Amino acid sequence: MKLVLFGATGMVGSRIATEASARGHQVLAVSRSGQSPVPGVTATAADAADAAKVADLARGADAVASACVPPRDGSDPRGPFLALNEGLVAGVRAAGVGRLLVVGGAGGLEVAPGQALSDQPGFPEAYLPEARAHRDALAYYRTLDDPDWTYVSPAAEIAPGKRTGRFRVGGDEFMTDDQGRSFVSAEDYAVAFVDELEQHAHPRTRMSVAY
Repeated sequence: MKLVLFGATGMVGSRIATEASARGHQVLAVSRSGQSPVPGVTATAADAADAAKVADLARGADAVASACVPPRDGSDPRGPFLALNEGLVAGVRAAGVGRLLVVGGAGGLEVAPGQALSDQPGFPEAYLPEARAHRDALAYYRTLDDPDWTYVSPAAEIAPGKRTGRFRVGGDEFMTDDQGRSFVSAEDYAVAFVDELEQHAHPRTRMSVAY
């Protein structure tokens, strides 16, 4: 498959690029810097909020993916991040690409029906702006019938680690392991993400990944 991946140089994006490329997919890695996260992977510089540029890059692709994160410059990220996702969708539509996969956040996962993790007492205040920005983005995607999107939430903790290929896939529920920890390595998250690219098992919905 031909995949156009925005946010390709970040912790998660670079792992997705690595996993997809290792499976033989053709990856165009897009970032603000234009650097390639994986040797041999074609890279270019662009802003995912620029719908016209997204359309130019995405034409002819089988799918577009976004590993973009909300701004972390101290300002309220909700508006800019929503605008980025709106620009991305507009560009994907203009390019005629039918599928869009999005790296989401964990804060909107539900600890009980209708009760989001980020609304619980003790949720780290430093992460609230980013969690709210991701929740706004998911709410926006849930209004869309086109393109065919999938929003992929990681566990509460995601960090560089090992690729084991062993993890659980869920939906809106917040998942923890036997010790009560919610964790997944960035490498295994990328495995689940590329699995979804290939299998298309969660159309127009959120899926989650954790050990």
